[in-house]
Amino acid sequence: MRSAVVRTDRYSTGAIVFHWLIAVAIIVNLWLGIAHDSLPRDWKAMPVHKALGITVLVLSLARLAWRLRHQPPPLVGDMPAWERGAATASHWALYALTIAVPLTGWLMVSGGAVRRPLDWFGLFPLPYLPVGRAAGSFGHEAHEVLGFALLGLAVLHVVAALRHHLILRNPTLVRMLPILRGSNID
Repeated sequence: MRSAVVRTDRYSTGAIVFHWLIAVAIIVNLWLGIAHDSLPRDWKAMPVHKALGITVLVLSLARLAWRLRHQPPPLVGDMPAWERGAATASHWALYALTIAVPLTGWLMVSGGAVRRPLDWFGLFPLPYLPVGRAAGSFGHEAHEVLGFALLGLAVLHVVAALRHHLILRNPTLVRMLPILRGSNID
């Protein structure tokens, strides 16, 4: 009888699923948020943007809970201290932004002068936060600034992952790819 081996050099399946679901949702939502004025009105981009934002919020809170209960694999061997610090700080900043950006959007919608419908993909209504116009105005500004910060940090995250894979030739990227779970980089 073979005993189960827990690999410490790879992310868990849960972490990988959360990562890619959130990544795809954020890419689509950043595009909708930035391009919604130029999209056809019958696409109803903003209701989708809001529903997808709430989805990102829920998934990000679940991912954070998962992360606090499941230790990620250690960073690859010979990274300099500054790079380890930057990697750790950027990961925690991504967690913070994937929660803060949807929350500020919800704040903006809840405190807006005109309340537009807020539902989850037309399936059920979502509650408005109990806030006034000042909070809605703050939410609007914060949502835009933090959204662009998230975009910048996401680009940096992708560039860093590609650097590890293509230039440094270490397994940092591969251990987050679900299609390569059983493969070896060597």
